[in-house]
Amino acid sequence: MRDAAAVSRRRFLQSVGVSGGAGALFATMGALGLAPAHATAPDFQAPRPSDFHLTGRGAKKVVVLGGGIAGLATAYELGKAGYDCTILEARGVTGGRNFTVRRGTTQTDLDGHTQRAGYSPGVYLNAGPARIAQWMVTLDYCRELGVPIQPFVNANADALIHNEANGAPVRYRTAKADIYGYVSELLAKATDQGALDTRLTPGDKARLLSFLEGFGSIGPAHTYTGGSRRGFTSYPGAGNDEGTPLPGPPGLSDVLASNVGRYFSFEFGYDQAMMMFQPVGGMDRIPAALTEAIGRHRVHLGSEVLTVSNRAHDVTVTYRRGGRTRSITADFCIAALPPHLMARIPHNLGADVTAALGSFPATASGKIGLEYRSRWWETDLRIYGGITETDLDLAHVWYPSHDFHARRGLIVGYYNTGAAARTYGALTPAERTARAVAQGVKIHGEKYRSELTTAFSVAWHRTPYLEGAWTSPPWGSAAYNRLLEPSGRVYFAGDWLSHEVAWQHGAFVSARSVVTALHQRVLS
Repeated sequence: MRDAAAVSRRRFLQSVGVSGGAGALFATMGALGLAPAHATAPDFQAPRPSDFHLTGRGAKKVVVLGGGIAGLATAYELGKAGYDCTILEARGVTGGRNFTVRRGTTQTDLDGHTQRAGYSPGVYLNAGPARIAQWMVTLDYCRELGVPIQPFVNANADALIHNEANGAPVRYRTAKADIYGYVSELLAKATDQGALDTRLTPGDKARLLSFLEGFGSIGPAHTYTGGSRRGFTSYPGAGNDEGTPLPGPPGLSDVLASNVGRYFSFEFGYDQAMMMFQPVGGMDRIPAALTEAIGRHRVHLGSEVLTVSNRAHDVTVTYRRGGRTRSITADFCIAALPPHLMARIPHNLGADVTAALGSFPATASGKIGLEYRSRWWETDLRIYGGITETDLDLAHVWYPSHDFHARRGLIVGYYNTGAAARTYGALTPAERTARAVAQGVKIHGEKYRSELTTAFSVAWHRTPYLEGAWTSPPWGSAAYNRLLEPSGRVYFAGDWLSHEVAWQHGAFVSARSVVTALHQRVLS
């Protein structure tokens, strides 16, 4: 009897897990005294063929709209359990905004401007995502798919900060030393004068002052005087050569007026802090590996979705490929297109779905990759990777984090958003290059122009089948929550349905969430 009861209980729990998912299963086990009542949700588990053995059910046919990271991840994970997945991708390459420009890459924007990349062999531009934080699930997929990674230099003490009103750019290390030094001096003196006595115990004050003396290099005198942290005009050498530290620092008012401190905070962001990584050979190694794992025969490139029809037992999608209108019918559909584009596609999912999709405004953004015949930023400026920040409409200038000491290299001449991106996006590619170089000369001098060999620029808001770099989700709204649920047999996935918008991590975790929900539905 005891064995029969155990079997009966096991079957009951299996049925709860199949119908209600892991959360219901753990809650039920807790109520029966078989598991902690407050157990956390288990990590994502990819579907497996064996999942169907206890249910007598089989894998289903799924059509995925969009071959970006979310669409690819969805098909990849479902494919592990034997689902018959077909991806419809309108562009000629998978990856969506994960787009790496190499020699021969051709693209025509919405304004009819066509570019063909003339980069040297081995030189490339990650026009979309270019860095991965070490906690992101993206790295797990790199490991699983065999995509090698290497460090991405996100923060570099020898990169530059350029504010046009200040004239010459300043090194990050110099700017940080001055800001941290003066702020430490002010706080230490306020502590010495008793301004914080109501907040700090004598022990707290002693510990705070000890910290500030080191953090700001202000010493026991609690006065910032500069020093080697600011950098050198000539570095220490042999024998008695102590080197020549930079003169200064400027006065407190001048340092504050320079406004350099506003650039430091990005390094403290959990999604920007070192270490960061990139795939060896280009970010598009990730979608390429996913595409191979899924099977290229399952990915229909050049396939523009025309309509989506949800019915009681299936979904039919019409699309245009090779000048012909075709259709595909599947048990389920996963829409992994940008929401503002999905909103335009005729469907029968309801006005509330259309309105919800239209509530995600798209962000304008652009990048330009400038190839140089020499890596003068390494030889002349001793800058190896990292980012120069500027108040020019370039916004950010990136130096390559790979192929150090190679003959040639590529600088991201601008990575901008908003009004600046729209200004550049409205220009022809040649005009974008001319404007970017003219602005860059203000930072780096004439070599920024004379050493240039070729360029390629991307305006994401003017790119067909994307029309934006990322979206601004209305988190917590009824519209946002509506799209977290399926509409009949149609599910939605993308970084825009996560709290990591603009990161591949967001696309991956959204895809995994949808895969879990669909798989549980099929099993039940």
